[in-house]
Amino acid sequence: MRRGLAFTLLVACAAAGVLSAAVLAASPSATTDTETTGTTTAPPPPPTTTTTTTTTPTTTTPTIPRPSTIAAGVTIGGDVLVGGLSPAEATAVVKTFFAQPLQLRLGKVTFRVTPKQLGASAYVGDAIKHARIFAPGANVPLKVAAPKQRLERYAKTLAKRFDRVAVDSELRLRDSKPLVTKEQQGRRLRQALVVRDLYRSLKTHARDPIVLKQDVIVPRATRASIGDVIVIRRGLNKLFYYNGMKLRRDFGVATGQSRYPTPLGKYEVIVKWRNPWWYPPASDWAKDAEPIPPGPGNPLGTRWMGLSAPAVGIHGTPDPASIGYSVSHGCIRMRNSEVAWLFTQVETSTPVYIVQ
Repeated sequence: MRRGLAFTLLVACAAAGVLSAAVLAASPSATTDTETTGTTTAPPPPPTTTTTTTTTPTTTTPTIPRPSTIAAGVTIGGDVLVGGLSPAEATAVVKTFFAQPLQLRLGKVTFRVTPKQLGASAYVGDAIKHARIFAPGANVPLKVAAPKQRLERYAKTLAKRFDRVAVDSELRLRDSKPLVTKEQQGRRLRQALVVRDLYRSLKTHARDPIVLKQDVIVPRATRASIGDVIVIRRGLNKLFYYNGMKLRRDFGVATGQSRYPTPLGKYEVIVKWRNPWWYPPASDWAKDAEPIPPGPGNPLGTRWMGLSAPAVGIHGTPDPASIGYSVSHGCIRMRNSEVAWLFTQVETSTPVYIVQ
């Protein structure tokens, strides 16, 4: 039995030796020294490093390409249908639409002006960008820049063209008779309304005719306002009383003698006196005279209408036989009854022409 146990141990040792030899043969760094020690030693294994790598998953959003044409039924500016068109085609259509001229009308005159001439521009590119992403049938606003300073300058240009200055009637003499020129009404363009209407049409893309309005300027003097005119023809010793250009009455008068002639020219009535006093003028012929109160012997009669000519007036006379002659000291004498009638007709500022 001991022999069997010894045999078993011997076999086990032999097997262990074979296994050790196999391990050493498999390791390149092993060192065998049979001559010195008679045993085989394997070096310790190298340290082992473990690396952990974390991978983040990547998510990619798919890009949806824009359609090559604008959706059906889309309009720009409310009136321009661009559905089914490419962006380039739609741009051309919108630009043509906006470039349409605005029409203006004044009376029988009609004229046109383009948005470009008014300095206006439309944001067509922005409108096209929005139209490409809008749903079918949508309307895309078309924004417009319309500088009011340019519109105001254009309104001033129109005013220079169409404004008219009022022309007053003028009183003249032709062949010793009054001639009153015809008045003319003036016109003034309402520039603020022009600017407002142009701005509104550009912003709303409206192209309906814009009717311009003007204010009427009434002349200060008209044929009807000229009123009374007196013409004294010195050579005929006659006074003509007109209403404008229409003769109402004529009268015989006495005018100044050659030494004291009635002055020629255009004057006006500046004062009117009933039953006047007569005061001696600063003249050699009256240096010793005394003032005369109203009454039958007063040299001025019963009425005095003083003129803007110094010391000259139209008045009555106690000497009706002098009418028709040049015998006064420069004034215009009339019969008392006739000068009283004329006195009630004319007002101060009535023009008086004294002609030869």
